[in-house]
This record gives sequence, structure tokens and C-alpha cells, in this order.
Amino acid sequence: MNIKRKADLLLSEASHNHATDIHILPTPEKYLIQFRIYGKLSPVKNFSLDVGERLISHFKFLASMDIGETRKPQSGSLQTTINKQETSLRISTLPSAHSKESMAIRILPQQSLTLDYLSLFPYSINHLTSMMVQAFGMIILTGPTGGGKSTTMYALAQYCSEFLNRNVISLEDPVEKIHDHLLQIQVNEKAGLNYSTGLKAILRHDPDVILVGEIRDAETAMIAVRAAMTGHLVLTSLHSRDAKGAIYRLLEFGIGERVLEQALIAITAQRLVTINCPFCGKDCSKYCNSQYRPKRTGLYEILHGKALLEAIKETRGEEGESSYKTLQKLIRKGIALGFLRQEEYDRWIVEEKEKVNS
Repeated sequence: MNIKRKADLLLSEASHNHATDIHILPTPEKYLIQFRIYGKLSPVKNFSLDVGERLISHFKFLASMDIGETRKPQSGSLQTTINKQETSLRISTLPSAHSKESMAIRILPQQSLTLDYLSLFPYSINHLTSMMVQAFGMIILTGPTGGGKSTTMYALAQYCSEFLNRNVISLEDPVEKIHDHLLQIQVNEKAGLNYSTGLKAILRHDPDVILVGEIRDAETAMIAVRAAMTGHLVLTSLHSRDAKGAIYRLLEFGIGERVLEQALIAITAQRLVTINCPFCGKDCSKYCNSQYRPKRTGLYEILHGKALLEAIKETRGEEGESSYKTLQKLIRKGIALGFLRQEEYDRWIVEEKEKVNS
């Protein structure tokens, strides 16, 4: 079997098992293949060192990466068809201590999720869509890597374009999903198009809504906030522990409290949870009618309005009492209603302890 066939079968198997990532990990004697399915990494198979190296070279070639360079980290992306479905692959390599490359492949199906399937509690999405009518301001989505931030942003941007007839322009690195109703701009550092220069150019292109893939530095944060205060609705993501943590990140980037009070509409912290099958319980039988329905959905901690202003006050050392539905409360509610298992809450507690210790 040639290497192209092996690569196609690997992608097909990952897609069939609803894997979000493929890891090709070198060991002294072999390459270990792992799939991340519903957030958990599981070993799938082994390849010989020769086959593993050829497989990595094949994916690097498809993603227009430097095949001869194995000592430096690289990243790339490509569009392909897996099981008759248009899919984007985001590829990253790292050199390992075994003098071999490791590869991680993020699988991004191009079909759009409707807003109805994004959240366990529909009122969360209704709340977010109600904010899309705002003429200007900033909505920030936070959460862990692979937590669904990009999916939520795309769904909200598509809602703005199709249902509110607003001009939506996105700036991404890389463009993860192609949408016909959005004008999508790919960051290209080599051509001098970074987040900062791209945002400045977009502001001259008459946008109503600007989608910024991620705020990574102070300059991007400043331009995004300025856009939010001058007649544009800005949707963006930021890495932080929770919704309140995003406020501290923006303060670190040099954005003042008074500016935040004027610019911010809402901050959300989201995470993906595995839901119980309504017919089979914990594990869904292969004979169940709901077998192919989404098994994971989102929980949204939304900090807005008075609670948001109180949270900003707290950053100044003032006493504030912000009351809103936190992730902890939402997980407990999901367990009480039978949608979630106790394991979800236990996992959340462990993650929170790890964040505090780090």
C-alpha cells in the first residue's frame, strides 16, 4: 500500500470516529498514532519508523511545508475532502528528542453548525444572538484550545450576515472554515499582513462586523478596541482562565478600565461537555437512533451588563458583587437535569485546581 493510500485511510478513520485531532508521535522504535475523540486522547495504531517518516513528509508536502527541514517547528494548512466532506486540516510539526518529527493534525469539517446545536441551554445562544444587533462594541470569547470558540464565532458571524444583512469581514490565522457569506482575510506575515496591519485595512473597507481570530498582542488589542468604539461590532477570542480573566488580560495589554467600560458588550467563557444519550444513558449504543447526533455541546458563562461593570470595578480594587451563571453553576444544573454526568464536574474541579497551581 502506497503512502498516499495510508494517509487517506488514516484521515477517513479519524473522521469516521469523530476525531478532532490526529497525533503522530515518534518513539525510539516506532510511530504511535493517537486520535483525540470528544476531548480524550486515545492510542489507535503503530507505524514503523520508515512509514511514519514518509507519512509526515506526505502531509508536509500537501500543506506546502518544507519537507527537508526537520529541526525547526513548522505549521501549515490545506483543504481536502474526507468521506465526501470538505475538510480543512491545520498541521503542526515539532522536532523531538528522538531526532524525529512529531506531527499534530487538527481536523476542521467545513459544514457549519447551526446555532441550535451550540449550547446545552438554548437561552445562552438566544442571549448571544440578541447582542448581534448592537451597532458597535466588543464581544470576547474565551476558553481552552479546542473548546469551540471558533465554531461559536463563525456561527454568530454567519447569523449577522444572513439574518441581519450586515457586512462581516474576518481576519484569521489561518482561515479555518470557508464561508460564502463572509469576506475572510488570511494573515500573511511574510507579505506584511499581520493582525495589526490587517485590522487597519479592514476598517477602511466599510465593515459592520469584524471577526478577529485572536487577540495576541497589545497593538492588536488596541486597534480592536478602537474599532469597537468607532461604529463596528467586534467578535474576537482571547486566552484566559474565565470571563473575568479576560479583563485582566486586556489591562495587561494597556487598555484602560474606562475604555473597557465603554467598549465591552460581553465576555463569554465556554467549554465543551459530553452529554448523556437520552435513550441509552452514559454510552450510546450503535443501534440507537441518536447515534449520529452531536455527543458534545457547549456551556457558556456570559459576563455582561451590570455584572460586567462590577467585574471591571473589582480590577480597580473596588468592592463589586457580580452575579451571573458561571461554568460551575451551569455544570451543576446540567447534572441535576440529567444531561451531564458527575464526571464532568469532577473534571472541571481538577482543571480549576491545575490552573490555580500553575
